[in-house]
Amino acid sequence: MSVNSKLNILASPRYTRAMKKKVGEILNPTSERSPDGVKGAEMVKAAVKKRPPIKVEYENLHGKKMKISPTTESKKTSTSGGWEPKDWRVILANIQEMRKNITAPGDEIERHDGPQPNATLRFQTLIGTMLSSQTKQEITHAAMNRLRDHGCTPANIKRTPDEILGKLIRPVGLWKRKVLYIKKTVDILLAEYAGDIPRTIDDLCKLPGVGPKVGHLCMQLAWGKVCGIVVDTHVHRLSNRLGWVQNPTKIPEETRAQLESWLPKEEWFDINRTLVVFGQTICNPLRPKCIECLNKDICPYSKKNGIK
Repeated sequence: MSVNSKLNILASPRYTRAMKKKVGEILNPTSERSPDGVKGAEMVKAAVKKRPPIKVEYENLHGKKMKISPTTESKKTSTSGGWEPKDWRVILANIQEMRKNITAPGDEIERHDGPQPNATLRFQTLIGTMLSSQTKQEITHAAMNRLRDHGCTPANIKRTPDEILGKLIRPVGLWKRKVLYIKKTVDILLAEYAGDIPRTIDDLCKLPGVGPKVGHLCMQLAWGKVCGIVVDTHVHRLSNRLGWVQNPTKIPEETRAQLESWLPKEEWFDINRTLVVFGQTICNPLRPKCIECLNKDICPYSKKNGIK
């Protein structure tokens, strides 16, 4: 009996307890009924190969280990050369036109794009981007104002008890976990960067709780560098809905890789801000306002659902 046949027997739905002893004698290297048991066991082991270990790159805010690098993922999952979605320029122009007439949450908040002139402002930018994850913009803005009034410097945050820091940043999303990440980040910045923040996306993403989305956003706002697209849940959802990914994606990082493979780099900075507002006001997750959308005649989603 071949090794494959033995394995097939074990996997077969017809395999019963009555057969268990017989098959065990064949596969067991110490069985008296299997004189070539050692050789058979070695063949079975050779037939079952172990998977290579997964390299962990960073930890997200939920404490889940991720295996994606912020700078190399595009090379791993990029779409075939030359591909770009149909009518994407028209669709983007229409979204930008609709954005002009939309008052979105947080529009009244002044946004300071980078580079920031000193280490303290860069540190505050990093903390603000960390707090912004899974949090509305106006809530993040209010929390940062409280931190600035308290004294938002690495040295002062290090001295601040966790309980007080928690009261200052609540009710941002996952605030308890973010308190721990901020404290660990402060220790790293003081020990390795003299209180400043890292200058590269790879080093930023090594900080606790900083993934590619927060890292790329911080690079833009703190250093004035655009080295990747900021992909949050809105950009991820809309990219799939609009057909802006060649293959459907399950996580934002897969979406970022595909977007960066075809979207011109001059569009990378504003694409997040544009799509987030569009996704919050018109292209909603459950009840998109397709009738009001300028793209209703060319959007893959509206065509699929027969919206006219």
